[in-house]
Amino acid sequence: MAEWLLFFFFLLILPFVLIFHFTKIRTQRNLRNPPGPPGLPFIGNLHQFDSLKPHIVLRNLSNKYGPLMSLRLGSRPMVVISSAKIAKECLKTHDLVFSGRPPLVSYQKYSNNGLDVAFSPYGEYWREMRKVAVLHLLSVKRVESFRPILEDEISSLIDKISNLSCSCQPINLSSLMINLTSSLICRIGFGKKYGEEDHEKKRFDRVLHESQALFAGFFVSDYLPLLSWVDKISGMLDRLEKNSKDLDLFYQELIDEHLNPNRPDTMKDDILDILIQIKHEQSSSSNVFTWDHIKAMLMNVFIAGTDTSSALITWAMTAMMQTPSAMKKVQSEIRDLVGKNGIITDEILQQLPYLDAVIKETFRLYPPVPVLLPRETIQDCDIEGYFVKSKTMIIINAWAIARDPECWKNPEDFAPERFLNSSVDVKGNDFQLIPFGAGRRGCPGISLAMSTFSTSIAKIALAYFLYSFDWELPTGMKIEDIDVDTARGVAFSTVTMHKKNPLCLMAKRYTIGQE
Repeated sequence: MAEWLLFFFFLLILPFVLIFHFTKIRTQRNLRNPPGPPGLPFIGNLHQFDSLKPHIVLRNLSNKYGPLMSLRLGSRPMVVISSAKIAKECLKTHDLVFSGRPPLVSYQKYSNNGLDVAFSPYGEYWREMRKVAVLHLLSVKRVESFRPILEDEISSLIDKISNLSCSCQPINLSSLMINLTSSLICRIGFGKKYGEEDHEKKRFDRVLHESQALFAGFFVSDYLPLLSWVDKISGMLDRLEKNSKDLDLFYQELIDEHLNPNRPDTMKDDILDILIQIKHEQSSSSNVFTWDHIKAMLMNVFIAGTDTSSALITWAMTAMMQTPSAMKKVQSEIRDLVGKNGIITDEILQQLPYLDAVIKETFRLYPPVPVLLPRETIQDCDIEGYFVKSKTMIIINAWAIARDPECWKNPEDFAPERFLNSSVDVKGNDFQLIPFGAGRRGCPGISLAMSTFSTSIAKIALAYFLYSFDWELPTGMKIEDIDVDTARGVAFSTVTMHKKNPLCLMAKRYTIGQE
């Protein structure tokens, strides 16, 4: 009797289940996916990125298919955002939905399976690691403590440029900027100052360069899991494994040095020392902070923290060499305030609106990271009437947004004046200019330390360079010969946008009264 009752109950509810099921299917079919270019079987749209300049490829496609565009890279669905309006909706209105990170091969390897702050999955653990970054590593007080190191490194660089200028040979400014930021990271990160010919410095640079290349590398298994064996045959996995071991060994040597009670004072209160202190403080609590956590956090500092400032300074100098009126105006602003003593104080830095405008305009035209760190949706979402399903990779083309004619007048022109009477900033509140991202997965401490420190490196360095030297093009070179070609990147992993060809200039030491 009970079996018949169950069968009767099943027959009774079956129509309602079927109606619900087919209604859901019909609803999903009625939901429109964002428009996008048709893909090929199996590989989807992967073939459209052979130029290896994703920010340009994506803008060209978005001009045809719209600022909210869908692609398919192998088996991985992707949505590309190329307008400030849609970026605001995704990163502010629906920030939580867009707070995931895709588990790409290189991300997982270098972050020790998401133990850092940049690549950990969204949740309680990520909030704890972000708190560590914002409160302990990137606080305003901590950033200000790095200022003497920055001043010392820039002073040494000024002396070097002065010596090089005497030889009347072009100075490779691109190379000098990379060396500057690399030296800063060595001192700020783990309290070591290396000479240019120091074996350990060369080792650090070599390992770091390989890490940055692999970090932005293309791994077939990220998009075509059935062909993951290709990464093994191509050598990409072996390179990744070797570099990861080299980095781990480098980290461990630094940790061992910092654990030595007789370590030099320079190794006290640097970033690694702070992380070790946190580990010791949490050793008796439920929050387990291991050496793997520390190494993952160091990765964020090393790989993400070295390239952006050097690229920003190089692009700013490139743009000003192309626009002599801007160069002359900013030099006059700095020199009038600094005067004869040659010391650029915090008070002076706060009174340089045109230099601020130059930096913002450089961020706009040449964002160091043109395609922001990929996100991933953690649930289904409706954006602008289009359906974006969970586990979709989200690409935000900050480069295209910052050149959108709907937001900017004459967007291809370098015009710092556009920022002189504008409240637009780079801290993630103005979505037409988001070089550091926005929302909860933007750069940690974006409104405080990260943007302030990254910008201050560029601002202090540029202020001294523009005060101390008059810059000219090499003999025989004209303004129209200055190129703004970008180095080839790799699709969809974060990669800093450097000049394809180094910026080489002539420097002449400035003295008061020579105008």
